[in-house]
Amino acid sequence: QVQLVESGGGLVQPGGSLRLSCAASGFTSDYWDIGWFRQAPGKEREGVSCISNRSGRTYYADSVKGRFTVSKDNAKNTVYLQMNSLKPEDTAVYYCAASASGITPGRRFRPDEYTYWGQGTQVTVSS
Repeated sequence: QVQLVESGGGLVQPGGSLRLSCAASGFTSDYWDIGWFRQAPGKEREGVSCISNRSGRTYYADSVKGRFTVSKDNAKNTVYLQMNSLKPEDTAVYYCAASASGITPGRRFRPDEYTYWGQGTQVTVSS
């Protein structure tokens, strides 16, 4: 059973930085993708970034491109989301999600492509 545990959320001022972690366990192969999503109150869940373990390729939504960086540490089975130049509109609950069956190209930011989800961590950007 795949399990994902996020950490690293908190309160930060506009322009500040946070690093989120997603500790993963239970994968039975190295063919997996991890996505980062966020959901603000009253809004739909939005994909912001994802990483493929096999290829190492990374993907970003336009809203975070140039500010967020996703990376992985296979030795620690952990995926990170480094968030810089944070804006109030980045405020949301952030989730990591995993797929062990491959992601259809063009659908990387669709929540229904991912099977496993973490519990979420709150990120609040406010002065």
